[in-house]
Amino acid sequence: MNVLLLGSGGREHALAQALHKSPALNRFFVAPGNPGIETLAKAVVLVSEDHEQIIAFCKRQAIDLVVIGPETPLVEGLTDSLAAEEIKAFGPSEDAALLEGSKAFAKKICEIFSIPTAAYARFNEADAAKAYLRDKGAPIVVKADGLAAGKGVVVAETMAEAEAAIDAMFAGAFGEAGSTILLEEKLIGQEVSFFALCDGKHAVALGSAQDHKRLGEGDTGPNTGGMGAYSPVPFMDAAMNERVMAEIVRPLIAGMAELERPFQGLLFVGLMITAQGPKVIEFNVRFGDPETQAILPRLEQDLLPLLKACADETLPEVPLVLSPQSAVTVVLAAKGYPEAPQKGSEIRGLDKVEAMEGVIVTHAGSKRDGHKLIADGGRVLNITGIGATLEEARARAYAAVDAIDWPEGFCRRDIGAKKPSP
Repeated sequence: MNVLLLGSGGREHALAQALHKSPALNRFFVAPGNPGIETLAKAVVLVSEDHEQIIAFCKRQAIDLVVIGPETPLVEGLTDSLAAEEIKAFGPSEDAALLEGSKAFAKKICEIFSIPTAAYARFNEADAAKAYLRDKGAPIVVKADGLAAGKGVVVAETMAEAEAAIDAMFAGAFGEAGSTILLEEKLIGQEVSFFALCDGKHAVALGSAQDHKRLGEGDTGPNTGGMGAYSPVPFMDAAMNERVMAEIVRPLIAGMAELERPFQGLLFVGLMITAQGPKVIEFNVRFGDPETQAILPRLEQDLLPLLKACADETLPEVPLVLSPQSAVTVVLAAKGYPEAPQKGSEIRGLDKVEAMEGVIVTHAGSKRDGHKLIADGGRVLNITGIGATLEEARARAYAAVDAIDWPEGFCRRDIGAKKPSP
């Protein structure tokens, strides 16, 4: 198969590593890519907003499958544009991608199809939101309705924090994404990212990971796009996986089909495992970052035909095979992240790290300047350790982190350290 991968982050590098292993892969292109992905695929210049440009490229290169990494092109209908030209894509239609594009829409879907989630209310102006806040009190979760690069959520422990978040969102902190907000009950439990492959009619569990969204150790500081993840999650046993599929994923897939918005692609369910069972925090409509970097190395099957089967509506309804090994992914970020990451510093020592046993490096926000590797984003590198146990995987990941010469970078030192239980 000839494949075009769209995206430039750590998630896309992890996808590229998995796809590159496939015996079914023929020619492999990426746009725009990054220094890591460019060792696996030919980088081409395409603009994700320019659907006609992408279509023309796919026709010239006889692309059999377009794998769309980020959420924005999905929400903006790229899959629909490709489908109109009979070009297969892994990713949902614009109608189905609204599950991530609008948190209020996702909540409405949960209501219609009795999918367990937190109580909430939706607001278009600050005074009404603050009146609701005074009635409900804190702690409470304040969410921008639209896409905000994983940063449009504030878990407010006090009334003052909640009011500040409401004011910031309506003042444009997240642009148009915050013109509508949700105030939501704070769920108590363990947060988990659950992945399922879907072909519009059926869904198969891919795996789960626990992300670390807060900037600092001990889950302190602001929310980020994710500072690390590990997989598998100890309490996500076969029984809990089946509950998630039975109570959330299958009803959602059936409901979306009933509404003539069939969901094809990767369904990412952000869950809270509460005392009452699994509840939805949010839906995403693409592979998560950095969870993908921890889950895909454990997949013992060829990823490419699975993605193609989702696009073809032919996904086999058989369990996927995941390694019993553990994976721990640590995000190396540039100092100043998430508010004002410092770009331009040189990163040294990656060659040695990439040769270490049980270590996988994925690039997220880097670029080449001649022979130098330069930090060019907030989250810059992901270091994944693989081991027979969670402890071994952590040790390998942090040994690799310590071997990288990049004083201008930082990471959390507690990824996968706690022993979670629901």
